[in-house]
Amino acid sequence: MKGIIKMAERIKIEDLRPAEGSTGTKKRVGRGRSSGMGKTSCRGNNGEGQRAGRSSKRGFEGGQMPGYRQMPKLKGFKNFNAICTGQINVGDLANINNEEITLEYLQELGKVSSKAEILRVLGNGELTKAFTVKAGYFTESAKEKIEKAGGKAQLV
Repeated sequence: MKGIIKMAERIKIEDLRPAEGSTGTKKRVGRGRSSGMGKTSCRGNNGEGQRAGRSSKRGFEGGQMPGYRQMPKLKGFKNFNAICTGQINVGDLANINNEEITLEYLQELGKVSSKAEILRVLGNGELTKAFTVKAGYFTESAKEKIEKAGGKAQLV
């Protein structure tokens, strides 16, 4: 702490300078041929840009189609907060030989995407075996078919 105070005491206002390269001499146009910016004063020969009071729009490229208009328009958007769900039908569960069915087990078998965070069980198909199915969502028909076959539908 003492080192910082001592260092602050040494800085004087006359020692302060702008950062190197941040300042430069002003461009003085129209001051004769020898200046390199004489005659047309860096404005070219004739036309719109030569006249006084002319200011170009942001993104103007001299009449050429601007880059922001050449780019294709984006359609839709990607929702980064979306939760990826894995869906499986009751009919697809009939081929599985495990008593307890979870999202992790179905991901190991490759029946559901590995990116899925929640399992949704849909009611398409028939079920004959009794299973304990643990999922985040069941349709009414899926829950009915699982319980009718003697199994359990548990919400996780």
